[in-house]
Amino acid sequence: MASLRWAGQPADVRHSSMDDLWFFQVVASNETLTAASRELGCSLSAVSKRLSALERRLDARLVQRGARRLVLTSEGERYAARSQAILDQVRDLEDSLADQSSDLRGLLVVEATLGLGRAHVAPLLGEFGAAHPHLRVRLQTSELPLRPHRRTFDVAVHVGMPPDSSLRMRRLAANRRVPCAAPSYLAERGVPESIDDLARHNCIVLREKESDYALWRFGDTVHTRQMRVHGSLASNDGYVVTDWALQGRGVIMRSEWHVRPYLERGDLVRVLPHIPTPAADIYALHGGDEHLSQRAAQFIDHLSAGLSKRLSSVDPPH
Repeated sequence: MASLRWAGQPADVRHSSMDDLWFFQVVASNETLTAASRELGCSLSAVSKRLSALERRLDARLVQRGARRLVLTSEGERYAARSQAILDQVRDLEDSLADQSSDLRGLLVVEATLGLGRAHVAPLLGEFGAAHPHLRVRLQTSELPLRPHRRTFDVAVHVGMPPDSSLRMRRLAANRRVPCAAPSYLAERGVPESIDDLARHNCIVLREKESDYALWRFGDTVHTRQMRVHGSLASNDGYVVTDWALQGRGVIMRSEWHVRPYLERGDLVRVLPHIPTPAADIYALHGGDEHLSQRAAQFIDHLSAGLSKRLSSVDPPH
């Protein structure tokens, strides 16, 4: 939805209604105004002036100035949520008309975590786009946690229980996070026999999703245990973390979807296999509205079938 214009309306009405709703959704969905300007295809100064003009028209401050990352005020959060609902209604109307056609058309926006998005969602989305030549597809990957109140996607692929219950979900694949290490590391440093033994090991931590990355969780839904680990290596890139483990540099806690091929080939060994770890299943999420577009529904079906096949492969993700 690059631009919204309705013939027969005065220019000031066109600019102050749907255009402003769409503009602020782009701003609210980005981490900085610079990132928003890139998505909008205009200069940072133009975005800043447009935002200031919108705030003057509404007589409300929408964005906190001076923060390193874009932070919405309470009024901004409210405006973003309500504008998203209005834009969703417009899109639902258009989708309901487009769904009468046998060909999938329009724009499909998919959001995913960086690792899963690159390894599996991107190839499946590419296949889906090739099968529907009249469809435009866009993949947005991020290390940051899902922010449902700034929803700019049709489908989001999320690892673990989503943080917002207003989103509808479909479970795509079973998954859990498991600790593992290379045989060479375990031969040198010994095999941990209890959770407490991890305190004496070099644990490589993955800094992602603004979580307490050094807190590893064990147990099931009834009995849980948390262990704060320490080590000399950390990264926000899951592939870097896994490569370090493969080189024998320490113990990692990674999603089973990612490390299972290495475990099956013996490149990595499961640590503490007798201790369960919490589920972190893979879900497809979409808005809580009743109408789900055909392009989104069919892509979720494609995801479910494709992930099942890809995750059963013994080849490690690229």
